[in-house]
Amino acid sequence: MLRKLTPYLLVAPLMIFIAVFTYIPVIASVNLSFRHWDFLSPTMPFVGFENYRLLLNSRDFWNSLQVTAIFALISVPIRLALALAVASYLVRETLPSRLLRGALFLPSVTSTVSIAVVFSWVFATDYGMVNAALTSLGLGKVQWLQDPQLALWVLIIVNTWKQLGYDIVIYIAGLQAVPQELYDAAAVDGGRRFHVFRRVTVPLVMPTTYFLLVISVIEAFQVFTIVNIMTHGGPAGATDMLVNLLYRVGFTLFDIGRGSALAVLLFIFLIVLALIKSVVIGRRVHYEA
Repeated sequence: MLRKLTPYLLVAPLMIFIAVFTYIPVIASVNLSFRHWDFLSPTMPFVGFENYRLLLNSRDFWNSLQVTAIFALISVPIRLALALAVASYLVRETLPSRLLRGALFLPSVTSTVSIAVVFSWVFATDYGMVNAALTSLGLGKVQWLQDPQLALWVLIIVNTWKQLGYDIVIYIAGLQAVPQELYDAAAVDGGRRFHVFRRVTVPLVMPTTYFLLVISVIEAFQVFTIVNIMTHGGPAGATDMLVNLLYRVGFTLFDIGRGSALAVLLFIFLIVLALIKSVVIGRRVHYEA
């Protein structure tokens, strides 16, 4: 009996941890999404789908959904394309490649708060490094974080810079799994570097691309820290992401029911996206060379 129970006892602490900090909060959030609560009231009256109705009729919700979708549609392809291109170069086992890997991976493990604060200074209108460089070239200052047309692009640049190193490392692992014989055969057949990259490398790293695509889209829809520190969702709601709206509704307006409903909608939306990606892209993923 003890021998049969041992595996379950070994995984029990982890399962308890996951239950306490993941499953129970998810169930509690779903429950709160059907109630009205402001943190202080001793009662939580049941209001049904009223919180969801208010959200779906809210202009702020649809604006945040649009901004988040644009952010994901622009940032994710840029990240993956850059990561694959850089990883194809850094896959060589040389000292410069190893040093560059470490340098590029460093932002991924750096505090997001620190990165957001530093880039707030870099893109500051009056004393930022970017505007200082533009001024030295005889160009005028640009209001990077105050212009609704530019603020979202700044966040895309910052988020890409932070996450790129992680994508590169994962791509390098995927590239190292590609059999060298295929490259040798392509070289014998006279294949050019671009065609080899397109016909050999890209198809064989599709499992890695698919994994990074799923992770990157989820991360893009959960961006909060750089938004909250650099733009606070402004200007004029141009960078008001879904999680930023969730934080404002739940922890600034203390409308926990509506905030929980937004969290549930975001959860459902990500599941639907994952299923769509599984159907559309999963068919093109081959796990054997």
